[in-house]
Amino acid sequence: MAAAVTSCGPRRPEAAPAPHPSTGPGAGVPATAGPTADGHTPDGHAAPKAERTLPGNPDWEITDPGPDGAIEGFADRVSVLPGEPFGLHVSTPAAAFTVSAYRMGWYDGARARLVWRREHVPGGRQAAPHVDPETRTVLTGWQRTLAVDTTGWPEGAYLLRLDAEDGSGRRYVPLTVRSASTAGKTVIMSAPATWQAYNEWGGYSLYNGPTGGLATRSLKVVFDRPYDYDHGAGLFLVYEAPLVALAERLGLPLAYTTGIDVAREPGLLAGASAVLSLGHDEYWSPEQRAHVAAARDSGTNLAVLGANCCFRRVRFEPTDLGPDRTVVCYKDAWAQDPGHRAGAPATTDFRAGPGADPESSLLGVIYDGYPVDAPYVVTSPGHWAFEGTGVAAGAAFPHLVGVEYDRVHTGFPTPRPIEVIAHSPVVCDGRRSHSDTAYYTVPSGAGVFATGTMRWVEALEARGPGGGRADHGIDSHAGDLVRRVTENVLRAFAAGPAGRTRPAQDNLAAVYGPA
Repeated sequence: MAAAVTSCGPRRPEAAPAPHPSTGPGAGVPATAGPTADGHTPDGHAAPKAERTLPGNPDWEITDPGPDGAIEGFADRVSVLPGEPFGLHVSTPAAAFTVSAYRMGWYDGARARLVWRREHVPGGRQAAPHVDPETRTVLTGWQRTLAVDTTGWPEGAYLLRLDAEDGSGRRYVPLTVRSASTAGKTVIMSAPATWQAYNEWGGYSLYNGPTGGLATRSLKVVFDRPYDYDHGAGLFLVYEAPLVALAERLGLPLAYTTGIDVAREPGLLAGASAVLSLGHDEYWSPEQRAHVAAARDSGTNLAVLGANCCFRRVRFEPTDLGPDRTVVCYKDAWAQDPGHRAGAPATTDFRAGPGADPESSLLGVIYDGYPVDAPYVVTSPGHWAFEGTGVAAGAAFPHLVGVEYDRVHTGFPTPRPIEVIAHSPVVCDGRRSHSDTAYYTVPSGAGVFATGTMRWVEALEARGPGGGRADHGIDSHAGDLVRRVTENVLRAFAAGPAGRTRPAQDNLAAVYGPA
């Protein structure tokens, strides 16, 4: 979530073990021998079944995490290529634990498949964290517990599950097994920089410190610590997992990566059909933004399935464990940043100076406020994104707009032609505005679709009655709409540059009045 240019309220975050006796150091017991992402088994033979058709393991979910400190850990890589090793750094008072690697997807509703498991890993309690006095960064200094070989692991989004063998606790560690090539594929671009920005493990995040406010927040945060949200999963389960399940269920050609990898590798998105930014993708580096914009300008579609995307400008720095392990964002204290003094861009909001570059030039929409809870209102039911939904003009879906929202605002750079297809009234701390779902196209043929609400990916899970027990009160009618629109967008974008067959029909004058 972002603060404030137009904030409508206060901020809140909606020693190595012995080798395995039979498989060697760092190895584990593989689960079902599944194919790699290119449709082959690890020995190079054609896979008998596509990954998504393999049986799943519904026992992946943690329902009883146990007390704080029972077990927790982190990976020393945010992502790896298939076959690359990584290290797990685990702290537990238990004598031993089990680590299980689950690839997340659809799997006929099971939502995950067990790919690898290692049992009887010796446990041990790691040292207490300390805080850097200058940047208020939480540092662990934990030693590596286990080396993991990912040979045979298909590309995808993973949750590693840590289970203390005495039954005292369970936690997740997220990991992306990324794609070396994205050509011809829909790219699921995970947002770990944003997860880490909100991570308050050790008492500090990029938002809060011991006082609960900005004055004592971290100026830098590192991936060398566990996540405190969702039993260690970070923001993955809320803002990304539902989209991963839908995309895999559709059987689209998919590639997996992270925003950090996109920043690091200029050609990573070459030839991709589409790039997906998921529910909460706030923290981007200038390099990531430039590479996504270049892909758009080469014909790659972009879907922004959330709000408050690409709002904060960050820089990545190394830690002792490797490159790009630190997220630097000084925000309104940017002038104090030694990196900026040495010539790096200011780590503040993209739309703010120095070097202002509002995110709307890429997204079409721009972040407008927080917090809101409002109905989603359809205004262009004939648009291709609403095909098969049966909606009429003015159809409203309670609670779907929130907690942050975006709108089209021509006071900022706005690509044209752009088409607003849902124009939802909101009131944010007494200020009236609108949340917009918008679609624009560019000369390369690429289409850019932005939902305008942070609850979009969450709403993919809405399947029952609305009200108090439902997530944000969102009901199955809104869930049906979001699922069908998302499916329409993903299928259209997977087919190639959407603007060639579905050019945007500019309607801003009709929606907002003459400029």
